[in-house]
Order: sequence, then structure tokens, then C-alpha cells
Amino acid sequence: MFNNNKEQYWENVHSKKSEKEVSWFQKYPIDSIELIKSLNINLNANIIDVGAGESRLVDNLIELGFTNIDVLDISKSAIEKAKQRLGKKSLGVNWIVSDINEFVPIKKYDLWHDRAAFHFLTNKKHIKNYISLTSNYINDKGKLIIATFSSNGPIKCSGLDVVRYSKESIEKTFENTFNINNHFISSHKTPFSTFQEFLFASFEKK
Repeated sequence: MFNNNKEQYWENVHSKKSEKEVSWFQKYPIDSIELIKSLNINLNANIIDVGAGESRLVDNLIELGFTNIDVLDISKSAIEKAKQRLGKKSLGVNWIVSDINEFVPIKKYDLWHDRAAFHFLTNKKHIKNYISLTSNYINDKGKLIIATFSSNGPIKCSGLDVVRYSKESIEKTFENTFNINNHFISSHKTPFSTFQEFLFASFEKK
């Protein structure tokens, strides 16, 4: 899929569907929140949520008191919907419309969070680029949370191919720069009452 087609694809998804009409919707992203709480990160830490879409993680990070939050997604529609939902609170968030493959950060992060974006990268070059981004733009001892479909998860999402991961394969993917500290399997109930198995993995930069 060429880049401009990919952007248009996700624009169509987010402009034509409400947040509750996509399989990844979570009213309260409990797994991500509990993982982040367990890391005891400073409230002024630099945080980025990659491929966030209309995720409500940012709402909860604000409620927890975090003050330096970046939200990135390829879809402008998704970003605009999230901003509208937050109202005045959105003014304290740095919103980034970008394909992760073209993202050039202007800062380093203490926490890089990605739920259900990384597994859409099926091209080895794009995967390598993503690994390079996390290696170069996460601070020493910084944290990386990646949530992907597990080995038993779906082989497609929103009509697109994905790469499924086991604990061993996700650990190997990031092993040159990160140590895995925690991992678990989570069964996500979609708005359509089906279930998707996710692998959550938490890393620390070496």
C-alpha cells in the first residue's frame, strides 16, 4: 500500500465510523493504564502514544496528572475527534498527524506507548525503521510498551494484514536496545462482542 493510499485508508476509517464502530475501541484502556501505573513514571515525563487514533488513553493520562503528552496518528480525522472529545483539555496535548514511517521526533521520550499500531507494519524496512525510532528517541532507562495481536490473535484487522507476535518474537525484535520487563496476554472484547487476543510487552531501554 503506497503511503498516500494508506493515509486515505485510515482517513476513511475514522471519518466514516464512530469510535464504537471500530474493533479496537476501549472505553477504558485498563491494560495500558495499569502497566503505565506500574512503571512509576514522573508526571512531567515525556510520553507519546503512537497510532493512537481516537484512543481514550490520553484522557486517562491527563486525569492521572501527566503533563507532557504527545498523541500521534496518521489520520487527521482521528486526531480532530479526540481533540473535540477532550475540549479545553486538548490544549495541553501535543497532537501530531504523521505516518509513523515518516515521523521525525524533535524530542526524546520517557515512555513510548503503542497499542495496535506496530502490528500493522508488515514490511521489514518499516519494522526496522520503527525499531530505530524507539532506539534513538527513547531516553536511557526509558520505557516502551508495545501491544500487538498475539500468536493466537487475528491475522487481519480492519481488512489489513498484521504481524502477530509471541513473547519470544517481540523480545527478539527489540533485543538490541531494550530489556523486556513484563508481558501478558489480554483478551479484548470488541464492540461487536467478539474477542481478540493481544500480547502486551513492557520494555526498558538498556
